[in-house]
Amino acid sequence: MAAVLAFAMALAVASLGAEAVWLEVPQSGTKCVSEEIQSNVVVLSDYSIMYESHPYSHPTIAVKVTSPYGNTLHHNENATVGQFAFTTAEAGNYLACFWIDSAEKGSGVSVNLDWKIGFATKDWDAIAKKEKIEGVELELRKLEVAVHAIHQNLMHLKAREAEMRTVSEKTNSRVAWFSILSLGVCIVVSILQLWHLQGFFRKKKLI
Repeated sequence: MAAVLAFAMALAVASLGAEAVWLEVPQSGTKCVSEEIQSNVVVLSDYSIMYESHPYSHPTIAVKVTSPYGNTLHHNENATVGQFAFTTAEAGNYLACFWIDSAEKGSGVSVNLDWKIGFATKDWDAIAKKEKIEGVELELRKLEVAVHAIHQNLMHLKAREAEMRTVSEKTNSRVAWFSILSLGVCIVVSILQLWHLQGFFRKKKLI
């Protein structure tokens, strides 16, 4: 039973966006990562510079996180470590950009970014202590929350698919009417050309 729950939880977490990545920020320029997130979802992220490749220098970075409409959700400068957290107000691509803002740039820096979304942001240790649950009961609670989150994601994808299908049907309808209109114009032009040629040939007494 516990093994089945653990496997189910692993699938749930993988599908809900718990992601840790290493970013190679160049000496000059910006390195960005984006994530498409639906509305009303909690996002939590920790970032830190990895100093293994810079044992004798300590460069700092600047970080800027923006919403799909360009609103700044987090901005930090001269940082070596940091964290940002927010709840999404609209669905779309959320962008996090990093660049070196210190004089000690070297050949660039490596940044560890731990990006958590939705279910992955919950502190289950604190929840377990607060609600006094443990073992299988805790795993079932995690699974319940994960299933709910997956259901919300599926409903969002279904709504997006329905919206895209509606747009596609409208586009196909417009293309069909445009084709019919173009065919009608060609027929009218052909009839007018034929009528003009017949009149021309009659005047010249060729027919």
